[in-house]
Amino acid sequence: MLNYIIRRVLLMIPTLVAISILIFIIIQLPPGDIITSRLQELQAEGQDISEEQIEALRARYNLNDPLHIQYFKWIGGILVGNMGYSVMYGQSVNNLIWERLGFTLLITFSATLLTWLIAFPVGVYSALRQYSLLDYAATLMAFVGLATPNFLLALVLMYLGYEWFGIAVGGLFSPEYASAAWSMGKLGDLLAHLWIPAVVIGMGGTAGMVRIMRANLLDELGKPYVTTALAKGLHPIRLVIKYPLRIAINPFISTVGWMLPHLISGAAIIAVVLSLPTTGPLLLDSLKNQDMYLAGSFLLMLSALTVIGTLLSDILLAITDPRIRYE
Repeated sequence: MLNYIIRRVLLMIPTLVAISILIFIIIQLPPGDIITSRLQELQAEGQDISEEQIEALRARYNLNDPLHIQYFKWIGGILVGNMGYSVMYGQSVNNLIWERLGFTLLITFSATLLTWLIAFPVGVYSALRQYSLLDYAATLMAFVGLATPNFLLALVLMYLGYEWFGIAVGGLFSPEYASAAWSMGKLGDLLAHLWIPAVVIGMGGTAGMVRIMRANLLDELGKPYVTTALAKGLHPIRLVIKYPLRIAINPFISTVGWMLPHLISGAAIIAVVLSLPTTGPLLLDSLKNQDMYLAGSFLLMLSALTVIGTLLSDILLAITDPRIRYE
């Protein structure tokens, strides 16, 4: 097992190098660059910039260098902890990412926790009581959840919150707490707003996990070893917990692989609809404006977390499922 982990960690290095090259090339493929986009915005506002100023900006952000030189300067900065400078926001990429990362982690962790707390018991009960009234209700709700776009659910909750309760659903704070110092009142206001993005982001994942948990557990319950154990007198609850449930829980563990990058991307469309101060809208804007340092750093971070998350999933699966070994 240890040798397997070491090999996987060493393999991550060339994988991330190849991914970083692809990210850099893909961002550079569209015509123009961040300076061109910024220049068009200023011209639309009626401002004129001289050629000397344009060239100074291009030189400042290394845009006149050959592509391979730009790549090595970008990746070299990342290796020493400097992600570069965002032209679009006029700030360090490090500051932009870290100031939004906390809220992104809080929202996505809450959504993931909500997904597991609902999907696990509902999926297990639905499998153990197949074709019962609750099974039919859970199946119906799962199909509705899978068929409903998250952004549509966000819009519905915003409307209902305003019409029924007279509160503004968007954002994580009420206007009076948005710029206030941290206090118990602000913390309570944050918790009062947090459940809405958690429900919206976790809705699709909960519906899918209920169906997966139910299907996997039903598949295990129908196998001969379960029938044999019951015939030998093993208590049904003990049997389910000790054997079929340990195998059916694998999908929950394997979600670690995609949960880590999702923590950073933060469901960009939902964040835009609900006006959430997360990293998702930042990534979306940087891609639209070809802000190389901001977009590239985001995408490389997502790729690294995907690779790390996949490794963690494999290790956890080997621990929980005795059939899986990486000798």
